[in-house]
Amino acid sequence: MRYLTLFIIMFLLWMLITLNLALSNIIVGLVAALITALVFGSQFKLNWKKFYNPLRYIWLLIYIIVFVWECIKANFDVAYRVLSPKMPIKPGIVKVRTKLKTSFARVILANSITMTPGTITVDVIDDDLFIHWIYVSSKDSKIYTKKIIGRFEKLLKRIFE
Repeated sequence: MRYLTLFIIMFLLWMLITLNLALSNIIVGLVAALITALVFGSQFKLNWKKFYNPLRYIWLLIYIIVFVWECIKANFDVAYRVLSPKMPIKPGIVKVRTKLKTSFARVILANSITMTPGTITVDVIDDDLFIHWIYVSSKDSKIYTKKIIGRFEKLLKRIFE
């Protein structure tokens, strides 16, 4: 069942991304989805209660909006720092502890941090993320944890846990 579910999800995702109903595109999508399902189907763990919960998808949309907003803000912040004559940067690596329990949620959090300008996830060890930050504004871990992962973590918890 998990192979079929993964196949359907991948095919629908392909069609959504390409937005092309040409026969050749559909065939390529079917082949790509089939290969993906065969290769990764054994790794695809599905909790049916979570999968069919519509609130998850609403929270996912909210997460995407928040992520895009945070990226826009971070882009302006990095542009200001680069274009400022004084170049106000204070780079450093900070250790941030996450409360997310699933490895998939942690990966999404780490990737979201990396895709946000000014921060890069360097390593993930258990509950700790090591993040290179363009401007370490505080030595207090609670303050920089809230600044870096605060909004992302709350939403990811609602989506994946």
